[in-house]
Amino acid sequence: MAARGIEVSHETVREWCDKFGAAYAHQIRRRRPRPGDKWHHDELVVSIKGARRYLWRAVDQRGITLGVLVTRRRDAIAARRFLRKLLAAEQYVPRVLVTDKLRSYGAAKRHVLASVEHRRSRYLTNRAENSHLRTRLRERAMRRFSSPRQAGRFCHAHDPIYGHFRPPQHQLTAAAHRAALTDRHATWNEITTALLTERATAA
Repeated sequence: MAARGIEVSHETVREWCDKFGAAYAHQIRRRRPRPGDKWHHDELVVSIKGARRYLWRAVDQRGITLGVLVTRRRDAIAARRFLRKLLAAEQYVPRVLVTDKLRSYGAAKRHVLASVEHRRSRYLTNRAENSHLRTRLRERAMRRFSSPRQAGRFCHAHDPIYGHFRPPQHQLTAAAHRAALTDRHATWNEITTALLTERATAA
């Protein structure tokens, strides 16, 4: 008798992501190498229930996502809030801050990172802008985000997990890329096994 497959609905996958995604992402962040000293910032306009919201994102020079934040406005108060959130999470001050010419960055930087070099140009933020592409793809697949909280929670979990399984292939030889993927899959197995064991013990 042929074995029957297990049918899993999209709703079940969504519930799994909500339940385990944040914990997995947190463990990946703990194990990653220290991010670089150059922070690239950019903001993305997203539509949530017909209202315009702004998704702020920061990445380092290697493309590692440092943090995201969803706000109602794109002003100095929001930029300052985002910078303070990054400093609290990363626990170090960058050497260079790279942004576009949005004035809010300059005002926020003077209050939060006064001693940091600030480079402003519409042509220097490509690294941060490219990191928005995967968010756009997932936003379309999910038929837009349901709330600012859901958008922030999703990006906070999705970005580190996505980056974990996609080492910079253009910077590695084929052999080094295979070795990196093997190592990252082993790390993923360690993380998932530890978390599932912890939950089973707690239950």
